[in-house]
Order: sequence, then structure tokens, then C-alpha cells
Amino acid sequence: MELFNAADFLVHRRVRQGLGDKVAVIGSGVRTYQQLSDEVSRLAAGFRGLGLQRNDRIVLVMADDIEMASTILAAFHAGLVAVPVSTMLIGRELEHILRDSKPRAVVATEQYLPALLPAVEASNDVDHLIVSGCANDVLPRLSRRTVSVHAWAGIVGAFADPAEPEDAEDPALTRADEWALWLYTSGTTGTPKAAMHRHASIRHVYESYGRRVLGIRPEDRCLSVAKLFFAYGIGNSLFFPLAAGATTILQPARPAPRTMCDRIAATAPSLFFGVPTFYASLLQAEIPDTSFQTVRLCVSAGEALPVAVQTRFRQRFGVDILDGIGSTEALHIFLSNRPEDICPGTTGKPVPGYRIEIRDTDGRIVERGTPGDLYVSGDSIALGYWQRPGAEQAVFHGDWLRTGDTYFVDDAGYYHCLGRSNDLLKAGGIWVSPVEVEQRLLEHVAVADAAVVGVPNADGIDKPVALVVCAPGHEHVGETELIDWCREGLAAFKLPRAIQFTEQLPKTATGKPQRYRVRQWWMNRTAEMTTVTSAAVPPSPDSLVSTPRW
Repeated sequence: MELFNAADFLVHRRVRQGLGDKVAVIGSGVRTYQQLSDEVSRLAAGFRGLGLQRNDRIVLVMADDIEMASTILAAFHAGLVAVPVSTMLIGRELEHILRDSKPRAVVATEQYLPALLPAVEASNDVDHLIVSGCANDVLPRLSRRTVSVHAWAGIVGAFADPAEPEDAEDPALTRADEWALWLYTSGTTGTPKAAMHRHASIRHVYESYGRRVLGIRPEDRCLSVAKLFFAYGIGNSLFFPLAAGATTILQPARPAPRTMCDRIAATAPSLFFGVPTFYASLLQAEIPDTSFQTVRLCVSAGEALPVAVQTRFRQRFGVDILDGIGSTEALHIFLSNRPEDICPGTTGKPVPGYRIEIRDTDGRIVERGTPGDLYVSGDSIALGYWQRPGAEQAVFHGDWLRTGDTYFVDDAGYYHCLGRSNDLLKAGGIWVSPVEVEQRLLEHVAVADAAVVGVPNADGIDKPVALVVCAPGHEHVGETELIDWCREGLAAFKLPRAIQFTEQLPKTATGKPQRYRVRQWWMNRTAEMTTVTSAAVPPSPDSLVSTPRW
């Protein structure tokens, strides 16, 4: 069995190759490859000093900065499992992940402690809480005394001299197919679950997409809107630049057009990674047309890139956008346009190293031009879902991954996205389960029934909206009240952008909501969604005409 450690591949081998003085990471500070290698080694030794053992999980709730990059790499180095999770999640969502992943340690940036601490208190598995950006004398105190609290800098500083054998360890002798990274996703079933990735998968996504599609080279500098807790973001900001001996630029702050443009001006990236929602917002922002003058190529993923956004961006900023599709289960992009072969309105062609098939509901490959389910096979496909056998059986089929997307391929070999094969939707490139949002609405005393769907905004990008049936005696509940209710129980990207009211939802004979009919009604509305109120004329169920999606 092949021995392979992702931290050695990404960082330490560059030092052995004599690139120690090259800048590896720019965040709030700067690290050369030598400095990053030393920090990763010391942090890994610190994790071992806390008693963490091979394959123990470390959950990260951290800002995109050097500390997060080092923590992920140190977990790889030590043979532990890095589990970066979204900083947008609220307490009960974090509690679910801690309960499911059973981590021995949690590493957090100080600003996320208010949401995280209750989840740590409720966990019976967490032994150590490590806080970045917090001095020893102001560390939080937990009522559960079995949890030890440490300063991140203290863990690194405990092993200050990596040159001394007793202070540092060589990278763990991990197998290529051993756990390295778990990424939580709602994927194709709606329930958050961990896709388990191997050390070797990190090398594969670099060799396939990073090297053979992007053509990333040592002089490149990468900047990503998507954060490190996303599969898309961790490839953009960690795997690709470090594997190529290039430089990654991290943005700790929340991405916004102005702040990202300021970051571009200050750091001169050559590769920029975003999602369609963000590219649309850049076009609407009052920023200079020269903002992307150092960028040789932009990349988009997360959801289909509207042709209008792609065309307008090229005309205004003078940079091409490569549209592609990936998934958490595949770790990164497996179907993409190429720098020399961009076909607007399509997702391009298969990335080298991946096989793509479009199948019908019986699993048979369909003819060109015929819509069907998109399947992908390649060496970066996850080992499966942690403790989710039912979901695993629905998604993983031998060497093949059923993506949950509906596609057709044209006569020229370009793949066209027709949406999701089920009811899940994406908001800003992030999966949203309509069931989860509906359940939150149904927890409100005024809601008797609800259906959540995604509809395109003015830029052609889906956003969640809801159709609600009021409970008797609560007909005067308003849209704002229900959206605020959702805000208290859900991450912000899951919130319905608008709510309409009706007397009855369209449903199947078995009582399931017919979301395609709800979506069609929203699509046919002429009024702006932002002006919808509970006083608006409610739609009748008969007006929700059944119309095929394509």
C-alpha cells in the first residue's frame, strides 16, 4: 500500500526542494514555505502532546487566515482528520456536527466562540478547545471541567524549535487511502453529513484540475471568495497553490465586492475564484473597471454561471471566467470549461482524470441530447459518508458518484446543466435543504404548512423563497416576522428571501409538496419579490399550473 501524507506533499517537500524562502501564504501576516513547514510541524507535535491519536477528528471553526491553514496542514501531518466547518452555522447546527463527528479537539477563532461554546458544552466527546486570537489570561471558561482550554499560540510555542528531534515529529506514515479530511455537506439528501476524503484525493484534484485545467504555476497567486471550509475553497486556497509551489492569499474578512477589490489591489493575485452570485455583485458594485488587471483567469463554480454575467464580466473587466461543476463528495471540479475552450452557458467538458456519464432513472446511459442524471467517477471521490449508510447507498454506486444534477451533452461534447434532480437548491453556491427551512417555518405557531423553493433573481441565480399556509387564527402574521423567525434558527444563507401566503399548497396524492408547481408560480410572478407582503393577493392552488422544467 502506498504511503502518502498530504502535508508533506503540500509543504514539506517544497522545503526539501530548496523553496523554503518562497512566500507560501499571505493572510493577516506572511509565511514562507520554511516558516509554514516549521509551524505545521510544531502544531502537529502540540496536538500529539495533548494526547490526540491517529484518526482522531479535529473540528475547525476558524476565519480564513494563516492559523486555519496551518491547523489543517498540521492535522494531515499528524495523521489526524481535519473537519473544517462553516463559520455561518449557529449553535444548534454546530452541536449536530460535534455530536456526529465526535471530535477530540475543536479549534476556533475567538470571534466564533459565542455560537460554538454551547455546542462544546453539550458535547461528550470534546476534550480540548483551542482558541486562536486569544491570550492565555482571557481564555473562555467552560462549566464542563473535562474540557481543557488552550491558546492556539501556546500549542505552537510549546514546541518552539522544530530542529530538535524531541520537539518535532516527521509527518505520520499515513497510507494514501487513509482519512485526511471530512467535509460536511447537505449533498443530495438534505441531512448534514461528512464526506470522508483520503490523503491521495488532495494530490488528485491538483493533478487533474489544478495543473491540467488551470495550468497553475509557481509564479501564480490565488485568491478565493469561497472559504476554506468549502471543498471548492480549500482546493482554491490551499491544495492548488501549495501543490504548485505558488502563493495563496487568504481573506479573513467576510467577502464583499469592495473588500475583495481592495485585497486584489494590495496583493495582486493572478487567479481569482468566485461563485456566480459574487460575480453578479461585482458587476453591480461601483468599483474600477481595472480592478482585475493582475488577474489572468477567473473561475466560477457552486452553481451554473448565467451567460449574461459571464459576458458582462468579460466586457467590463477584461477577464474570462471558467465555469465548472464540482461537489463536496468529489472534493473539487470535475467538469469544466478550459481557458482555450469556453462555451458560455455550458459547464464545459470532463476534467482529465474523471469519467462522466448521463443516465436515465434505470441507470442506463442516455443518448446525446437526452437529459438524465449526472454521474462522475475519479480518484478524488469520497470514501463515503460517515455513519450515513442510507444516504451513502443513494449517492455512491461502486466507483461512481451520483451527483444529483440533471444534464445533457450536446453534439459538440459540451455539458449543459438543467438543475437539480431533486428538491435541493443552492443559494450563493451553498446547498440549502428546503425541508430544513420548511421545518423551521413550521415551528412558528402561525404556520400550518410551508413549501420552500429556489427561484432566480434578476441575475439568474437561485434564491430561496417560501409559500406559507397560515394556521387558523394567525392569518395576520407578516412576511418580516417569519423571516426574522428563520433568522433566529438558521444560518443566514438559508433564509427565504420572500414569503407569500396561500390557503392551500399543491401536493401529490401521497401528500408531498409539489415544489415544481410552487416554483413555476414564483417564476411567473411579475412583481418584485422584495415587495411581497402578507397583504398581497394570495395565489390559488389552481393558479399553480404544472409545467415541465424543461
